[in-house]
Amino acid sequence: MASEKDIFELSGPLHLTTVDWTDVDHRRSVAACMVQGVYIMQRDRQENRQGSEALAPPWWNFFDFELHSQLIDDADSSIFGAIYQFKPKPLPNHTLSTHSTPSHIIAFRGTVTKGDAFSRDLQLDLHFVKNVLHQSSRFEIAMQAVRNLVASGSPNIWLAGHSLGSAMAMLAGKNMVKNGVFLESHLFNPPFVSPPIENIKNRKVKHGLRIASSFVTAGLAVAMKVKNNHERRKNCFFDLAGWVPCLYVNPGDHICSEYIGYFGHRRKMEKIGAGEVERLATQHSIAGLFMDAIGKESHEPLHLLPSTNLTVNLKRARDLKEAHGIHQWWKYDQQLESRTYRS
Repeated sequence: MASEKDIFELSGPLHLTTVDWTDVDHRRSVAACMVQGVYIMQRDRQENRQGSEALAPPWWNFFDFELHSQLIDDADSSIFGAIYQFKPKPLPNHTLSTHSTPSHIIAFRGTVTKGDAFSRDLQLDLHFVKNVLHQSSRFEIAMQAVRNLVASGSPNIWLAGHSLGSAMAMLAGKNMVKNGVFLESHLFNPPFVSPPIENIKNRKVKHGLRIASSFVTAGLAVAMKVKNNHERRKNCFFDLAGWVPCLYVNPGDHICSEYIGYFGHRRKMEKIGAGEVERLATQHSIAGLFMDAIGKESHEPLHLLPSTNLTVNLKRARDLKEAHGIHQWWKYDQQLESRTYRS
C-alpha cells in the first residue's frame, strides 16, 4: 500500500497553483518536488505500479514539466535520476515561462532503504565517504547526461538532488564549472563527512575546536609544502568562487548540519583577524594533505566550497528522519533563514 507521502494530492505543495519563478520559496519547492518525483518513480518500479496506477507523474505534471528521460543505474537497473523538461500549457493559471524558468531540471534521488536498490545505494554511500563517488558507474551515467543536455544548447538547466543525490549533483556541478558552465543547483540535505562539531551544545567548546582545526589544517598545508597539489587545489577552489549552489540543511540532521559551521566559521575567523588562516584551511582537508605528503593522489573532499546560498530550516524536527527528509523543503510553514557566502 502506498504511503501518504508518496501521493501528491495528499502531501504535495497544492498551494503552488501558479509558480513565480522569481520567488525563492517557489523555486526551492519545485526543485524538491522534482527530486521527490525520482524517489516515487523508483518506488513505482519496485511496486510495479504502471499507467494510471503510477504515483510519480503528478510530482512534475503539476508544475507543467514533462518527463524527458529516466537515468538508470547499470548495476541494479534502479531509477536514480530524471531529466524533466518545462512544457507550459496554454491554459489560465498555468506557469508562464520567463527568463528565470528552467528549461530542464536534472534531479537525483538519495538512498532508498527498502527494495532491491538499497545494497547499491549503500555501496555508493560508502563511495562518498571514501571520496571516490566520481569513480562509480552511476556518476558516470549522471555526468554524461548533464554534459549531453548542456551540449544540446538548452538554456537555464538546473541540477537538484537530495542526500546522496545532492552529492552527485554537487559533483556534477563542480565538474561543469571546470568547463566554464555554471548551472543553478538546489542541493537538499547534502552530506558532509566530518566529526559532528555542529552538534556540540557548548558554543565556546565548539568554536574552540573549529579554531584549532583551522590552525592545524593551515599549518599542515604550509609545513608540507606540497607545491604541485597545493597550487592545483588552490586554483580549482577559487575557480568555483563564481558558482553559488543553493544548499538546504537542517540543524537536526547530522548528515548535513556541519555546513552551518563550515560557512559560519569563516566569518568568525575574519572577525578575530584570522581570515587568512581560514582561507588556507578552507581549501584543504587533513586527509587530503596526508595523502599528498605520502605521494598518493587524492581528490578534494566534496564539501569544500568557496561560495553558497545556505538555507537553514530553524523549525525543530521531531526526529532525524524528519530532519533529513525531502518533504520539509516544500512546506509553506517552515522557519527558514538564508545567507549567501562568497569567497
